[in-house]
Amino acid sequence: MPRIAGVNIPENKHISIALTYVFGIGRPASNRILSQLSIDPQKKAKELTEHEENKIRDYIRDNMKVEGDLRRDVSSDIKRLKEIGTYRGDRHKKGLPVRGQRTKTNARTRKGPVRRVANKKMEK
Repeated sequence: MPRIAGVNIPENKHISIALTYVFGIGRPASNRILSQLSIDPQKKAKELTEHEENKIRDYIRDNMKVEGDLRRDVSSDIKRLKEIGTYRGDRHKKGLPVRGQRTKTNARTRKGPVRRVANKKMEK
């Protein structure tokens, strides 16, 4: 199982998909990395040579912010928004959607399960 940026990537997937298991690398970034290193994106991860693995590892280490560093930056950005008291920071504190989505309906992922009010009849 190839290990890139501290993550074991799955062996039986195409390398373009397998790279997305690293936090901070999506499909476009994965395809860009492989095209710059001239590696076939249809190749399975277990078919990579040691040289190709090292090229990918070195490229990601030198040119991208991934995994722990990226998570730390994102959390520090959110913490900064909370400290300076911005609207977005307040939404993060309250656990509500931050980017302008509606909350009258939906938003259950951020708000959590519905809390029912005791003895309140359902309105029709």
